[in-house]
Amino acid sequence: MTPDEQFDADVIVVGAGPVGLTIANTLGLHDVRTLLVERGEELIDYPRGVGMDDECLRTIQGIGLAGAVLPHITPNHWMRFVTRGGYCFASIEPRTDEFGWSRRNAFNQPAVDRELLAGLARFPAVSVKLGTELEGFEQDPRGVTVRLKRDGKQTTLRCRYLVGSDGGRSAVRGALGVEFGGITDKSKWLVVDIRNDPLGVPNIYMHCDPARPYVSVALPDAVRRFEFMIFEGETEEEITRPERMAELMRKVLPAGVDAESLDYIRKRVYTHNARIADRWKVGRVLLAGDAAHIMPVWQGQGYNTGMRDATNLAWKLAWVVNGRADDRLLDTYQDERPPHAKAMIDLSVTAGRIFSPRNPLVAGLRDVAVRVLNWFPAARRYFLEMRYKPMPRYERGLVVPETEPRPASPVGRMFIQPRVTLRDGSSLLLDDALGKGFALLSWGVDPARWLDARSRDILATLDARLVTVKPMPQLQREVDISAEALVVGDEQGRLKEWFGSHPGAVVVLRPDRFVAAICHPVRINETLAAVARAAGLRTGEGFAAGAQARGEARPAAVAAPELAGAAR
Repeated sequence: MTPDEQFDADVIVVGAGPVGLTIANTLGLHDVRTLLVERGEELIDYPRGVGMDDECLRTIQGIGLAGAVLPHITPNHWMRFVTRGGYCFASIEPRTDEFGWSRRNAFNQPAVDRELLAGLARFPAVSVKLGTELEGFEQDPRGVTVRLKRDGKQTTLRCRYLVGSDGGRSAVRGALGVEFGGITDKSKWLVVDIRNDPLGVPNIYMHCDPARPYVSVALPDAVRRFEFMIFEGETEEEITRPERMAELMRKVLPAGVDAESLDYIRKRVYTHNARIADRWKVGRVLLAGDAAHIMPVWQGQGYNTGMRDATNLAWKLAWVVNGRADDRLLDTYQDERPPHAKAMIDLSVTAGRIFSPRNPLVAGLRDVAVRVLNWFPAARRYFLEMRYKPMPRYERGLVVPETEPRPASPVGRMFIQPRVTLRDGSSLLLDDALGKGFALLSWGVDPARWLDARSRDILATLDARLVTVKPMPQLQREVDISAEALVVGDEQGRLKEWFGSHPGAVVVLRPDRFVAAICHPVRINETLAAVARAAGLRTGEGFAAGAQARGEARPAAVAAPELAGAAR
C-alpha cells in the first residue's frame, strides 16, 4: 500500500454555511468520514436568508432534523406587492403541499444553522474544525491533498474528494481558476434587521414606491427585516448615520415611533449579483451553493438553490465513496444542477426589474398591467400559486427517459410526498417510509414478483427499499404481496392520482426523491439495468471490490477542537 492510499477523510467540506452543514449531515447518514472546516471561529449569528421553500424543508426532513428546525419557521409566508399608495396589486400565496411542506416559509437562519451543526453530533464519522482556513490544495487521480491553517499552524490532510461550499468569494473556486460569469447590478440595497419587531404584521411586503422601493419582512422570534434601495452617490457610511436611519425608518414605521429606540441587529449595504460558475466539478473537487452561483434576493431562492445543490451532491458522494458507483455518478451533478440554477438566477433578475423600477411611469404601467391580469383567473392562479417558479427537471444525468418521450413525463422531476399509513396504523410522510436510499415504488403490485437475479443485485447496490402502495381499504390484505415489500396505504388518495396520470405502475426514486425512471412491472428488469448504467453502478464483485478498497487502512475521523458538545 502506498502513502497515497492513506486518507484522513473521505470528504473534506470547506464552508460551514447551510450548504456545507447539509452536505456533512447527509454524508454522516451514510457513514462517510467527513471533515467540515470553517474559517470563522463560530457560525454567522445574523440573518441572511429569510425564505425557505418546501424542497428545502424536504431536504432537512431527509437528514432527520425537521423536528428540530420547525420551531424556527413561519409556514405559509405570503409575498405581497404594494403600490406607493398602499394598494396590494399582487399577492403570492401558494397553498400547495405536494412535497409535504408549505411552499413558502420564513425562517431564522442563525437558529436553523445551529440545528444543522448540532445534528452532526449524531455521526462519529463527522468532524468539525472552526477557525480553520483553507491555504490551498492539489489533486491527483487518487485524491486531494489539502493544506489548512489554524492559529498560525499549517496542517496537511489527504481526502478522496473536496467540496467548496465557501460562499460567493470562494477560495476553492478561485484556486481552481473557474470563471464566475454574470452581471453585477448597479443598484445597492441597505439591509436593516431589528429585534423586537416594531410592526408585528406577518408576511413579506414589497413596497413598489419609485421614490425609494423597500421591502418589509416578518421573521420568527420577533425580528423584522427592512431593505431599502440606495441611490447613486449614497454611501454606506452616510446612509447608516443615525439621522439618515431615522429618516428611512420614518418612512416605514407608524407616526411618532422613535427610530433611535429600535434594537438594530445589523445595517449593511449590499449589491445584487447574478453569477454562475462555468464548471461545478473539476476532477475530485466540487462546488456548491454560493461558491457555484449567486443571485438577487427577489424570489428568496439563493439559499434554497444552494440547498438543492447539497441534496443532489451529497448522496452521490456517499455512493461513490462507499464503493457503490464510480465517478460517473458525480458527473451527473454537473449535468443536472447548473441549468436549474441558471433558471433561478434569470427568474430573480426578472423579478427585481418588475419590483424596483425607478421611473414612475414604468411603475404605473406595471401596476395597471398586474391589475388587468388579476381579472383573469388563470393568470391570477399562475402568480398566486407560484407556477412561474422553474421546478428542477433533469433531462441529462441519472435519468432514464421513457421509451415514448412526452412533455409531461415525470422522469427527472421531484416525486410528490403525501402522507401514507403503515399496517400498524401509524401515519407518516412518504419519505419517512422510503428510508435514506433508493426506492422501487409501485402502485398495487409487488415489484419483487418480477425481479431477476441481476435486478436484485442492482437493488442491493442501490440500497433500495421495495414499497407497494395500496388503497386504504386494501392495506391489510396479503394477496400477491411478498415479505420483501413494505406496504403503505394511500391515505390522501394522491398516489393513486399520480400513478393514474402517468403510464407506468413502478417508479425508481433516487435518494433525493427525483424520479430516475418509470415503467410497467413487466419492464422492471431492463429499466433497472438502464438506471445502473446511468449511475455508473458497481454491482456484484465490482461493488464488493470498491467497498473493500474503501475499508482498507481507514483511520479514525480527523480530530477537531471541542465545539460546545455540538460536533466533534
